[in-house]
Amino acid sequence: MKNRLLLALTLSGALFSTHAYAQTSTWAIDPAHSSVNFEILHMGVSHVHGAFGNVKGTVTLNEKDITKSTVSATIDTTTVSTGVAQRDTHLKSDAFFDVAKNPAMTFKSTSLTNSGGKLHLIGDLTINGVTRSVTLDLDGPTPPQTMQGKTISGFSASGTIKRSDYGFGAKFPPPLIGDDVKFTIDVEIDKQ
Repeated sequence: MKNRLLLALTLSGALFSTHAYAQTSTWAIDPAHSSVNFEILHMGVSHVHGAFGNVKGTVTLNEKDITKSTVSATIDTTTVSTGVAQRDTHLKSDAFFDVAKNPAMTFKSTSLTNSGGKLHLIGDLTINGVTRSVTLDLDGPTPPQTMQGKTISGFSASGTIKRSDYGFGAKFPPPLIGDDVKFTIDVEIDKQ
């Protein structure tokens, strides 16, 4: 009887741990299919658009409770592109991103909330050594697709930051360059 009880406890423990493991999965951000796009007002009359590539990171997805999922990402500031070479060079200088000292921006989630079916990802964004909390509106993740033995998914996030919060481009006050920077993040993630 004692052996049966021990066997039953062992089996139920194994089933429970397998079930718990299946609730969480790890995904890698695919740099080839991910980007950050931004928009900022120039001289109060027009919007300048740009993008960053080489976005890398990890998503830990909790399938049972999405609010327990986490994201950690790195954005390569050396890839900034606005379509104008002279402006891109200026953005890479110490007046803005200072890519020689700060070749990356980082984001690390601190919480994920679900309010009325709308997801909000909150986390710490670091630009030029300054870290501030940001809230992103999150769409996704999309239903996973499996192709050639690889399972992929994706999501988009959007938000607005104030460049003055990061001391970014401090020599260029509004309205020369707007303070609000709108951005959209689109990532494809690969199941590990």
